[in-house]
Amino acid sequence: MLSDQTIQHVKLSSWADFAQAADQLEGWVFRGQPNEDWPLVSSLTRHLARYCPDTTLWPLREERAIRVFRRKAHVYLQDGSVLEDDLRCLALMQHHGAPTRLVDFTKSPFVAAFFALWHLQGDAAVFALNTPALWKAAPRFDPSLHRDVIDLRKPGNYQRYFANNNHGLVWFGEPNQMDARLVAQSGILVVPGMLDVPLETLLAGYDSDEPLLRKFILPAQVREEALRALYRMNITAATLFPGLDGLARSIGYELEMVWEQLIVDYRQRLSTD
Repeated sequence: MLSDQTIQHVKLSSWADFAQAADQLEGWVFRGQPNEDWPLVSSLTRHLARYCPDTTLWPLREERAIRVFRRKAHVYLQDGSVLEDDLRCLALMQHHGAPTRLVDFTKSPFVAAFFALWHLQGDAAVFALNTPALWKAAPRFDPSLHRDVIDLRKPGNYQRYFANNNHGLVWFGEPNQMDARLVAQSGILVVPGMLDVPLETLLAGYDSDEPLLRKFILPAQVREEALRALYRMNITAATLFPGLDGLARSIGYELEMVWEQLIVDYRQRLSTD
């Protein structure tokens, strides 16, 4: 069970409530999900749960996926050395569409809200992770395994603490070198030590004097107001996914916006000039 000290649920009624609540969480990081009922798990967990019911095989499937990517990705890279760095390799896989154990968070609550509301599936959720508290916290099963010890930027730590899928750990941070998408999204990576356990449950295994996780529930009816506000902040698919792909994704929202009256007004002004 998750203790109240680990996770807090906050049901909001308006977009203004969310903006006000998020403004109070200095240093926290955020993740938006389009359905409040979804657990906080990685894309790799969702994929394996669908196609490989035997969880004992998951570490082998993950290991093979990384190996295949490393064997072939160098063909498309100017600098293949990125594949030698475990965290950078996983980030590259993630941001080109491969399922990985990385869970994308962002330093911006408004970027997280965009991802929660963009393709809404019922009421949405924005998770807020208390990274200042988690930085100081350690897992109860082995307090020596604090963040600095398991740092994924250190060679060998991925194999030592994560690849075997048997340590109830949570690490967060950025690769030594960030790609354009991670920069555009103010991204930060959260990495679970176990694929078959939700992030909420792993965090419940940490000692902390403060709540480590908040879950803001955004009702579906705030979507229109929120996306308009985010559009004015220049938070769109075009800015969050740099390049032609992001621009193309953003056109879906352009089709939602009601511009007709603006066009009518513009044509009327032209006819009276």
